[in-house]
Formats: sequence, structure tokens, C-alpha cells
Amino acid sequence: MKIKDITDALEAFAPLGLQEEWDNAGYQVGNPDAEATGALLCTDVTETVLAEAKERGFNLVVSHHPLMFHGVKKLLGRTPVERCIAFALRNDITVYSAHTNMDNARDGVSFRMAQKLNMTDVDFLDPHTLGNGVTGGCGVIGNISPTPAADFLRQVKQAFEVGAVRAAGDLSHVTISRVALCGGAGAFLIGKAMAAGAQAYISADMRYHDFLENADRLIIADIGHYESEHYTKEIFLELIQKKYPNFATAFAKRETNQINYL
Repeated sequence: MKIKDITDALEAFAPLGLQEEWDNAGYQVGNPDAEATGALLCTDVTETVLAEAKERGFNLVVSHHPLMFHGVKKLLGRTPVERCIAFALRNDITVYSAHTNMDNARDGVSFRMAQKLNMTDVDFLDPHTLGNGVTGGCGVIGNISPTPAADFLRQVKQAFEVGAVRAAGDLSHVTISRVALCGGAGAFLIGKAMAAGAQAYISADMRYHDFLENADRLIIADIGHYESEHYTKEIFLELIQKKYPNFATAFAKRETNQINYL
């Protein structure tokens, strides 16, 4: 089995045509035609993750966030990205990333978030069809059993293993039954969440004024970028194991959130 057979299974679910124009999903480094020895799954490609792949004899690393967002002009080992590229090349490790194509795919990142909160009647918050006829979208909207806002945010904190939640809005009197979600940086969907009737919007990377300008209309909660997306690894695992149940696939044991809460 070749590495491209594994990545084809991911792209059948989340075609690269779903990625945003600014993104760099797909192969980052390596040889798609090499025989695959195992896939290590992670959110971010780090030197620690690549070292683990080498030690376990896996020559494919599948990440959510691309190793390279911008052009790399030199390989001098001065940055983590440069060192990761060099390590992967030296050790014949292929790195593949499924980023905004996985965000925008049906049953992708935001749908997995909704699953963790036991939401029902879930659909795209901002659906759109691309020129190639592929339907995707940003964020999701769905329902939960009516829950006091403060209790709901405690459930969110537990479901996503969050060290802290930044939230604004009336946490004392609002009951939540309709929720919007977006993995990663989702401030651009606040207006869509309100228009869809959400009483709470859960995402990440909110600015102070995102809270300030909208807290009188819905509860906004920022759970952290990594925390909102780290379950994406589960989607990778399920897709690969469904197609190739006997192929060695595992979560990176040494991956940790790069952001610390002190």
C-alpha cells in the first residue's frame, strides 16, 4: 500500500477543493508513492511528533494544521518549521495536512464538535457550493436540551478538555437550546450565528471587541484554537481504519497543546 492510498481516503471525505484560497492543505513534504509503514495522527507537526514517528517506524504524519503556511526560502535549521522539514526529508517521512478542507467538509471538524456536545439537527451554519459542485460550509448550527448558560459552558469546558473558557453575555438568566459552533478562528461567523437564532456561539481566537460588540445578543465563548480542533484526529483515524482496517494508525502520544494556561 502506498502513502497516496491513505491520503486518497482522506481526500474522498474532504476534497482539497474545499480548502480556503489562503490555505496550504495536502502534501507538505515527502513521497506519496512510497510504501506506507504507518500513519501518526496529530493536530500540529512538531519536532517531537516527527521524532515519535521515526521511533515507531511510521513514514506518514497526518496533521490538521499544515506544516507550511508560507513559503520557505531557506533550510538552515533556524526555525521549528525548517527543522521539521529537514528531519522529515532525512528520515523519509511524508507529511500530509487536511486543514480547511476538513473544516469545510460535511461531518468534518465543526460537526465533530457538535457530536461532543450531543447536539441534534446539526447542519452547516454557512453552506456553500464550489464551482466543481462540491458542497461544503463553515461552522454548524444545531440544538441541545434546554440548559442554563453557565451549566452549558461547564459542559463545554469538560467536553473539550478546556483549561479556561473566555465568555461574554448573560450567563445568569439565559437558557441555551440552540448552539452554533466553528472549529478554529471563527469570529467571522458571529453574524451568521445570530441570524440562525443561536443563543450561544462556541469558537476560538475571539478579539476583545468581538465579545464587547455582540454580548447583548448572544453568548460568545472562546475555548481556544487547539481545544476546538484536537478531536479532528478522531476523524482521520476513522477514515483510515474504515478503508484500511489492518493498517498501523495511531494518535501521536507526545503531542501537547503548544499554548499553556498558568
